[in-house]
Amino acid sequence: MNDPNSQTLTARCAEHARRRPDQPAVICEGREVTYAEFHRRSNQTAHALLAEGVRRGARIAYLGRESEFYFEIALGCAKSGTVLVPINWRLTSREVDHVLRDSNAEVLFVERDFRSTVDRLRPDLPSLATVIEMDTPDSLADGFLRWRAGHPETDLDPGTGRDDAFVQMYTSGTTGLPKGVVLAHRSYFTFVEHMTEAGLDWIDYHPADRSLSCFSGLHSAGMGWFMYGFGVGCTHVVMRMFVPEEAVRCIRDHQVTIMFAAPAMLRMLLAERAATRQAFTSLRKVTYGGSVIAPSLLLQCMESFDCELAQMYAAAESGAGVTCLAPAEHRPGNPRLNSVGLPCPGNEVRIVGRDGEVLPAGQVGQIWARNPATFIEYWRQPEATRNALVDGWLIMPDAGYLDEDGYLYVLDRVDDAIIVAGQNIYPAEVEKALSEHPAIADAAVVGVPDQRWGQAVKAVVVLHGDQQATVRDLMVFLRGRVADFKIPTRFEFVDTLPRNPTGKVLRRLLRAEAR
Repeated sequence: MNDPNSQTLTARCAEHARRRPDQPAVICEGREVTYAEFHRRSNQTAHALLAEGVRRGARIAYLGRESEFYFEIALGCAKSGTVLVPINWRLTSREVDHVLRDSNAEVLFVERDFRSTVDRLRPDLPSLATVIEMDTPDSLADGFLRWRAGHPETDLDPGTGRDDAFVQMYTSGTTGLPKGVVLAHRSYFTFVEHMTEAGLDWIDYHPADRSLSCFSGLHSAGMGWFMYGFGVGCTHVVMRMFVPEEAVRCIRDHQVTIMFAAPAMLRMLLAERAATRQAFTSLRKVTYGGSVIAPSLLLQCMESFDCELAQMYAAAESGAGVTCLAPAEHRPGNPRLNSVGLPCPGNEVRIVGRDGEVLPAGQVGQIWARNPATFIEYWRQPEATRNALVDGWLIMPDAGYLDEDGYLYVLDRVDDAIIVAGQNIYPAEVEKALSEHPAIADAAVVGVPDQRWGQAVKAVVVLHGDQQATVRDLMVFLRGRVADFKIPTRFEFVDTLPRNPTGKVLRRLLRAEAR
């Protein structure tokens, strides 16, 4: 499977159809699609796309929830030489318009729940030639199936290689309108290959695995998780959307062996009444990432899941995991649980100061990573691409430091750093400390203008419905947990925090509201 000629998703799909034709590739809501069927269906989708007159490199958008049909479209794009543009269905109309306009999408697959948004936008989108409504009131994909009916199921050769574009993922847009991150076929092979070549099983996939796809495949992490497992030929249990109760049922009923989730998803999962150790006996490994995990939640995961845990640190632009905190490190009381682990095989990480100097162990700076899966470009933004990629190094959006043994500690996004009287404060550290208070359900920390110190630290807090806490309670609680100058001097209690579609807190909105 390490043959470079098989390192495109097109070639790998055909290979699985030959090697494991009767093994389920995707299970979704009780429907099973074998690898042979998946290959034929995605071939048919590719032929149907080409019949629309699109050329190699054309952008093909998808707006809807996930299912086996979404991934058939993804592979159909690969086999037709076109580029998939997933659009998160939770985006606002303005954001959907931006993605369609910026990508110059020529074809759009849309579920009927979101068709009205598209109809309002379409008159002002001259490049959007074809809109296919996926479903009907009686069928999840009847419109899609009628559109591709009658087209051949024969193999195609799009002439693409491992370095050609497969997908254009739009960033989460925490600081403004998202940019199109163009990822190549190689992004979905190098991570697993380098782990295997190094003889490491920190995060691994096997054909016999049943992988739960509960992290949205419309997001780079969810697409990566699905495609890593697809590359080795495992079976994917796909959720249309993450519902904690349903996730527990999927793990139990389908005997799921591996899964990836964000910390917030794990918290909701473990809060379910059915989330017993018995329900999780099939799991052999749970991988988490996407945001900082609270120590109390990590301890709960170690106690509740009778399996290995691993943490992955990445960004959309990295194309794959940058570092991993291996299962062996997941021991109660291990100080390295505060880190995101060591660079994955084939990767390099360094910390760079403001003047471009490489910093020694223990000093905080911006995280740079060198990684064979790194993105091709920001779509139609050459200057932004040059600013992000310097001599093969990807400049990550986060600040952090390396310890003497090479473990990486991520403090927070560089843009979110708060400077109080010249001292850098990273919100995630304070948020993690606040999350340990029993009355707090959610919390975000931002910098707000202050005449004396330049900025002040403000905490925006959501309390559990049956709990109470005063400002004084929280300030006393934080003493000894973070340095005194990091303790918020301003607090606001709210019902919910604003988040983007992937669950990240929109600190820019909180900062704007505080001005």
